[in-house]
Amino acid sequence: ATFVAKSFTHVAQQHVARANAHARSNARARTIANAGTGRFIVGGNWKCNGNLASVRSLIAELNAGDIVDNVDVVVAAPFLYIDEAKRTLKAPIEVSAQNCWVEDFFDATRHYDSQTGAFTGEVSAEMLEDMKVPWVVLGHSERRAPPFNESNEFVGKKVAHARFHGLSVIVCVGETLEQRESGRALEVIFEQLQAIADEIDDREHSSWGSQVVIAYEPIWAIGTGVVATPEQAQEIHAGIRQWLADNVSEEVSKATRIQYGGSVNAENCVKLAQFSDIDGFLVGGASLDGDAFVKICNSSAVHYKAVGRL
Repeated sequence: ATFVAKSFTHVAQQHVARANAHARSNARARTIANAGTGRFIVGGNWKCNGNLASVRSLIAELNAGDIVDNVDVVVAAPFLYIDEAKRTLKAPIEVSAQNCWVEDFFDATRHYDSQTGAFTGEVSAEMLEDMKVPWVVLGHSERRAPPFNESNEFVGKKVAHARFHGLSVIVCVGETLEQRESGRALEVIFEQLQAIADEIDDREHSSWGSQVVIAYEPIWAIGTGVVATPEQAQEIHAGIRQWLADNVSEEVSKATRIQYGGSVNAENCVKLAQFSDIDGFLVGGASLDGDAFVKICNSSAVHYKAVGRL
């Protein structure tokens, strides 16, 4: 397994290197033109990690950290520890669920007015609303991939349903290495975005800027140690922002926060934050280290300075 992981990482690094020059030139051309206007936002995805003792230790580290006041911070705790996180985390940190269910997926008329019921093991948006959990992460690549195989359409319905119940959403999009190498990265991401836009009706489109955050996570960079270059990330983020302008509205395009998520850590976040369309991060492994996560949150100052907002 170690050999396979190392081989994949080596191949990915070679593929990434070949695309760098093209990505850098395109990204520089669009760095300022497409800049967003929303507050920097950092999310920590704790995934299926920890126990009560480690969660309490992590919360203590986060509460002891000095987070600047110009960043929104959200942590997605495992379901069993959401209550602990809500009760003990201090501002400005908010709490998110990592997923939620939508009933009657096959009934196109009911995804707004869903009901709870006989769905063993699931947690509904209604329950999160009832418990005053303000955020949910949807469409993560680990949910889109086997064994869950969540389709673009299913993710779109979940986003619409979560918004109907007042939840703010971090919705993930991204491409595989094969899709990137075939030149289909943006095409794949646009298909994922269109599935969301098809489900969110006109009354909800205005919420994209504040309540719907897009997290770009190149699947080939998640947990592999391979990180998209800042130029590659900026190129995709700028493409997403342009898609929003063309398919939703210019206002939404400017206001929507677009996070980068792919092996972000306390060292590489500073370079990534310098680009105008990188409005924050969705952090995996590094979010389990309180000190590192606080440093990533505080890279907001680098972003604001780089785009002339500080």
